[in-house]
Amino acid sequence: MSMINENNENIHPKIVSKIGIIGGGVSGIAIAKQLSHLNPIVFEASDSIGGVWKHCTYNSTKLQSHRRDYEFTDFPWPNRDNNDFPTHVEVLDYLRSYAKYFDVVKNIRFKSKVVELRFCGNPNSEFGGVGLSCDLEYGSLLPGETMWDVAVQTNDSHAIQWYSFEFVVVCIGKYGDIPKIPMFPRKRGPEVFKGKVLHTLDYCKLDQQAANQLLSNKKVVVVGFKKSALDLAMECAQANQGIEGKPCTMVIRTLHWTVPHYWIWGLPFFLFYSTRSSQLLHQRPNQGLLRALLCFMLSPMRLGISKFIESYLLSKAPLEKYGLKPEHPFEEDYASCQMAIMPENFFSEVEKGKIVFKKASKWWFCKDGIEFEDGAKVDADVVILATGFEGKKKLKAILPEPFCSLLEYPSGLMPLYRGTIHPLIPNMAFVGYVESVSNLHSSELRSMWLSGLVDDKFKLPKVERMLSQTVEEMEVMKKSTRFYKRHCISTYSINHSDEICNDLGWSSWRKKNWISEAFGPYSSQDYEKEE
Repeated sequence: MSMINENNENIHPKIVSKIGIIGGGVSGIAIAKQLSHLNPIVFEASDSIGGVWKHCTYNSTKLQSHRRDYEFTDFPWPNRDNNDFPTHVEVLDYLRSYAKYFDVVKNIRFKSKVVELRFCGNPNSEFGGVGLSCDLEYGSLLPGETMWDVAVQTNDSHAIQWYSFEFVVVCIGKYGDIPKIPMFPRKRGPEVFKGKVLHTLDYCKLDQQAANQLLSNKKVVVVGFKKSALDLAMECAQANQGIEGKPCTMVIRTLHWTVPHYWIWGLPFFLFYSTRSSQLLHQRPNQGLLRALLCFMLSPMRLGISKFIESYLLSKAPLEKYGLKPEHPFEEDYASCQMAIMPENFFSEVEKGKIVFKKASKWWFCKDGIEFEDGAKVDADVVILATGFEGKKKLKAILPEPFCSLLEYPSGLMPLYRGTIHPLIPNMAFVGYVESVSNLHSSELRSMWLSGLVDDKFKLPKVERMLSQTVEEMEVMKKSTRFYKRHCISTYSINHSDEICNDLGWSSWRKKNWISEAFGPYSSQDYEKEE
């Protein structure tokens, strides 16, 4: 071990190891398990694994899919055929059981917050300390010399412990930690409001009694219309039953399609988007001229399926009655991973007047509540911002220049080859930044791929080729949905998985017969690791 003194911080021996993993959420424990033979060190800022399932959930939060669609390949859920949606407590128990069963916890250092990363590669090497050049090979992930220094604060102390690694995997995710707060005109922000303002990140820290006390018999405004906002409005309505109960107002800028369950006119939802045959209707990267022509010829069928689903959703919920029908087609929400399950009995509370809606693109605070650009006002005691999180700020807070500036190069999204490797950032991987129908499955499959890459089972193409692939994926997303910046692969997820299987030397066709291969849904159980 060597001694260092970084910016007059407390001096501790530097700890040198091969692999560091930042984050102990779903992605962190997935990659820690796949790389367990190399004894990685996992840094988790809190006192528990689970990530958003531990720190960004309400009392009513549930998984939006069935158990069998959200499980690791080698660790099935107990009662996996139960068709109800597991609570966040059940999901957290499942993740903890997985980590315990595979002895992942032994490598996790809890209450260890990474506060800085420094590239320490040889300045005379081909990396030069300024990122990779497009005409270079990416190189080995374990080059035999340390490439990154990592500064860690432990147990909320001011002391810094430095580590050095050959390879670092970032798994801090896009959600939680840093709330996204809207910008307001001068003297029209939260400071002029006499009530209470909080973000969903603050609300998640409340126990059931404190949450009920905050909402009960209060005029509450919830800003947003995605899953967290819908769940929150439902909790607000339940806390305001009775004569003294006040309605909850949802302020909506952009409407999105919601579904009550996974059946459409008596047909299982997977038939429309989660089979090989259904994904033939959608564009995918590097599809070739004939494939592009076929996709174009089948576009009326694709649009028809979207309309078919919309007709069912409009028949099941009074969206038009309350002005909640989105202007964009359903498939754009699915292609951007924004489809949400509507809370049970949501519209019953709407019919009772416990939840009301106000559509507005611009709003600001006033003394007694909030005001809109059309001059309307809504009185409020509590305003809760369900406005999302600043995932990129988390990365930029710890990643140094010039790599920080490369996060969104070249087209506004973080270019991740196979959803994992940034072609211009050496000896670093990102797991959990590409979304799909099941983010757990996506993270596990990319963790398997990354493990194979670390073990030299295959080689990466040149940097230029990897960048070209990421740009192609982004172009496909841009053509599929106006919400493309979420980096979602749901409409070509099977093709994405095929590419990973091919890299690993596995068969990309995972089913037992061609009928299942064409019309059966793909899930994590189809991708058991091949040795």
